[in-house]
Amino acid sequence: MSDDEGSRKNLRMPDEDEVFAEVTDMLGANRVNVRCADGTERTARIPGRMQKRIWIREGDIVLVEPWDWQDEKADVTWRYEKADAEQLREEGHLD
Repeated sequence: MSDDEGSRKNLRMPDEDEVFAEVTDMLGANRVNVRCADGTERTARIPGRMQKRIWIREGDIVLVEPWDWQDEKADVTWRYEKADAEQLREEGHLD
C-alpha cells in the first residue's frame, strides 16, 4: 500500500483573475463552452500551448481567465485530472 492514498494533494488554485469552470460542450476550432463557478456561461479558447498536449473533454474541470473586454469569453489556463476534481468537490471549492 502506498502512503499517499487518502492524503491531500496540493492543487493549483485560481489566481485573482481566474475562476473554476466545467466544460459543457466542445465547439471545435480549439473552443469550448464552459459553465463558470460565478454562474456565467462562456466560450473559452484553448491556447496553443495546451492543444495536442492536454486533452480537454466534456465534463472536465478547468480554470479559465475571463477576458477583460468581453466577459462572455475566456481563455483556458489549466485542466484538472479526475481525482483532483473530486478532491476540489470534497473540499467544497466546487458544487
